[in-house]
Amino acid sequence: MPAPRIKSPQLLVAESGADREGHGLKRTMGLFQLICFGVGAIVGTGIFVGLSSSVAQAGPAVVISYILAAITCVFTAFSFAELGGAIPVSGSSYSFAYAGLGETTAFLVGWCLLLEYGISISAVAVGWSEYVNELLHSLTGWQIPAALSAGPGDGGIVNLPAVIVIAMASVLLVRGVRESARATAAMAAVKLVILLAFCAIGYSAFKHGNLTPFSPAGLGGIGAGTTAAFFSYIGFDAITTAGEEAKNPRRDIPIAILVCMGLVTLLYCAVAVAAIGAIGGKEVGSRSAALSYVVNEVTGSAIGGGVIAFGAVVAIASVVLAVMYGQTRILLSMSRDGLVPRVFEKVSPKTSTPVAGTLIVAVVFAIPAAFASLDATVNLCTIGTLAIMAVVNIAVIALRRRQPDLKRGFRVPLYPVAPLLGVAFCLYLMYETGWQTWVQFAVFLAVGLGIYFAYGRRHSLMAKGAGNGVSAEAPEVTPSVAEREPQAV
Repeated sequence: MPAPRIKSPQLLVAESGADREGHGLKRTMGLFQLICFGVGAIVGTGIFVGLSSSVAQAGPAVVISYILAAITCVFTAFSFAELGGAIPVSGSSYSFAYAGLGETTAFLVGWCLLLEYGISISAVAVGWSEYVNELLHSLTGWQIPAALSAGPGDGGIVNLPAVIVIAMASVLLVRGVRESARATAAMAAVKLVILLAFCAIGYSAFKHGNLTPFSPAGLGGIGAGTTAAFFSYIGFDAITTAGEEAKNPRRDIPIAILVCMGLVTLLYCAVAVAAIGAIGGKEVGSRSAALSYVVNEVTGSAIGGGVIAFGAVVAIASVVLAVMYGQTRILLSMSRDGLVPRVFEKVSPKTSTPVAGTLIVAVVFAIPAAFASLDATVNLCTIGTLAIMAVVNIAVIALRRRQPDLKRGFRVPLYPVAPLLGVAFCLYLMYETGWQTWVQFAVFLAVGLGIYFAYGRRHSLMAKGAGNGVSAEAPEVTPSVAEREPQAV
């Protein structure tokens, strides 16, 4: 049996130029921009739209669901922080799996990242469409007809607003990372202000009786609510995709991940308690645009709801922008390794962005956004993300054993307990998605394996240039791999 193709962290860093300048990408993002980028990638549809689904499952105990989902993410966030500081490249989980577990696992992780980011983009765009209609109704009393604002599964024909927000994000990403980072920071500030204002309004009408019964569906409801709440945290790993465009990635990426997780968890719990305390769990669980409805009920005016809808439009647009950014950087890394076509590696010398890859991603994921419903995509996205997170936790253990002296700006606390608990929590939430989702995921992985053996394995530059096998030390970097210049568009 041939040895697995494992690429050392040193080779990954050398190939990307991550300790110098990232493979045609420019270092423009500081710690503040990374934190804003993380908040931009996380806070969006999950709280503005997905809150209803979580509350419908768990009731007021949704707070426990959010905390359990956060704990799952925190254990994995520790692992992302360690690997993001040790391997500061744009490949994120894909590159971590390549260094820890080998090429086949790395390709499947990259395949699952296409699922996570791609479906996340589509689902978030669908949520954006709902709040655009809510905002239009608040301002003008008019809404986009259902035929043009929902997919066939939701009673429409095509979801044009969802396509529009993806197109706008792609245009901004093509212009440059600096412009995208500024836009993300501005949108992150707007959404935080809006959610804090919502909390102030919700707590002004707080009634303790609305929190009872606290857990109407018992532990089963809390577990189901945790799986639904987990979707609200998807995106924190996108911070590590900025490894080649961060000014000081070894220090700033771990800090940004941990700050974002703490901030977002506190915000989610505060918003959930404010919403349920104001109008009750049953009302929150039955409303798709629950936050706007809460404000309208408390204030007796549609103006406040319109403000919340505006915040949701901004918040969800920032998620589309941040997640699309991460998707293009993952494909850039996979293309650099020869596992996907080289078109995704092309970096424009004018904008220092992967223009062709960005436009391809926009077109491909605008299709499900135009025709799919939000509910149909969430569970599949969730199980794919959880699988990636489990692999990252395992990769930490593998690299600690293989390269204990690797330079690490951050180390997972309570090692190896923390990464093992991260794997356990991920497996539990994967179980909660249900057998239908498992069947869909198994088919998805089988298709990915087929593509890998049909294309990726035969075109892999690891096999052609750097050789096979496990490398505990930094291998000699061959010109065919490390010194290969990015193609210009």
